[in-house]
Amino acid sequence: MAYSKILQRIRSEKTNYRKRKIMLMGKRDFITVNVTNENTQVQIVKPEIAGDKVLASAHSRFLIKDGWKGSRKNIPASYLTGYMAGKKALSKGVTDAILYSGTRRYTDRMAAALKGVIDAGVNVPADEEAFPVDERINGEHLKVKNDVQTVKSKIDSEVKA
Repeated sequence: MAYSKILQRIRSEKTNYRKRKIMLMGKRDFITVNVTNENTQVQIVKPEIAGDKVLASAHSRFLIKDGWKGSRKNIPASYLTGYMAGKKALSKGVTDAILYSGTRRYTDRMAAALKGVIDAGVNVPADEEAFPVDERINGEHLKVKNDVQTVKSKIDSEVKA
């Protein structure tokens, strides 16, 4: 039996090449959401032959200057980070995209970030049932209360679409 070398990104479970090939054949921009131990990052990426090009990016650290208190990885912070990335993408001319989760599981925080991108005005095929309820997106379940609408209006005034 012949030995076949397994690519390093498959071994480290960073890339699912079957899923990536299907996504690349669609020739649409894609959204990646990365939720770490402390932050949330949302990127809108354009696939190219030479490598993927980041069109718009938002990080939950930028919510602090808009008056955000508390965790930067919870559902409301993920929603606002997605909203910020969606507004930046609209200003760069992105009108539609798809969600690419890669090898990560689809979680509520990822769904909240996707809803933020959709609420910003980017067309993304998604089912409304897959999103968290509005009470969780507005942060009514949290001990540290933040006004999501005021931070959202600050994002609107900062990022012109």
